[in-house]
Amino acid sequence: MPLLSIGVDIGGTKVAAGVVNESGEILDHWQEPTPSHSPQAVEDAIVRAVEQLRKRHRVEAVGIGAAGWVDNDQAVVRFSPHLAWRSEPLKARLSGRIDLPLIVDNDANAAAWAEYRYGAGRGSSVMVCLTLGTGIGGGLVIGGKLFRGAYGMAGEWGHMISVPNGHWCECGNRGCWEQYASGNALVRDARALARTNSPTAYRLLEIVGGDPDNISGPDVTAAAISGEPTSVELLTDVGTWLGQGIANLAAALDPEVVVIGGGVSAAGDLLLQPAQRAFSRTLTGRGFREEARLVLAHFGNDAGLIGAADLARHAMIEPPASAQFAFWPRRRKRRPRKPRPRRESAF
Repeated sequence: MPLLSIGVDIGGTKVAAGVVNESGEILDHWQEPTPSHSPQAVEDAIVRAVEQLRKRHRVEAVGIGAAGWVDNDQAVVRFSPHLAWRSEPLKARLSGRIDLPLIVDNDANAAAWAEYRYGAGRGSSVMVCLTLGTGIGGGLVIGGKLFRGAYGMAGEWGHMISVPNGHWCECGNRGCWEQYASGNALVRDARALARTNSPTAYRLLEIVGGDPDNISGPDVTAAAISGEPTSVELLTDVGTWLGQGIANLAAALDPEVVVIGGGVSAAGDLLLQPAQRAFSRTLTGRGFREEARLVLAHFGNDAGLIGAADLARHAMIEPPASAQFAFWPRRRKRRPRKPRPRRESAF
């Protein structure tokens, strides 16, 4: 019988869950808007998703990909810029309501794992994964293992300072990379342009019925794909910021491949091409080194839940060294036997 697990991806705008098999295929799917910034409401949404999927499938484990900084015990969400988690013991709270083996990890780590295991980064030696949504999430796989850092906080590249004293970020700093190369940045700039009543924004305003506050990232992307020039320019700006930031990552990490996923990646080449140009133009040592490949994620928005499910499955087989897997039976340590006194020979 195939081993099935549930992956849950919690983002700033939606909670997505799915039943995933050992080949990384999603057999069933559940999604709803993130109910509010209340930790209790988000927890209820996770439990609701798991309960609905368990009614239709026999599953063995649950993996949670949380949009926040998860400690190395994979138990506590220390901080989330886009949700109200502050030292939230998410694993303990959910374990009391879900009677299955359970792990919690960062959502971008989960997405990176899915792309490494089954997708665009499969088999690479050093893979960077970026998820462009509400902000920028990051995951790093080195030699087939997720790199989480000393305290579980590695990969938060969206909060590197790109513009000193720039736009305020939800993390409390100013000028973070994700304020210029994310879905939030795309929407902010599109709405700001539309509020000027510029004739270049008339098409965007037409799409949303004349109200700039109704402009969303998918609206801008759809308009750009249809050829609307202003939307194309807005995505080009985001792609340029993205490519410059990736060049900085390459200077530090020297990856073989950079996988770009998340909702903004739906723009495809409209995002990837300006990112590639800016990356090649900004990369330190350009012309005298190998360039990382920049590729779109294979699984798009589904990467987080696929990776979370696979990490949960792996934890059943090989529990994490730094943390006890919820409901995982601890093996009793055998006490060392005391050496028996040697008998003196009669001869």
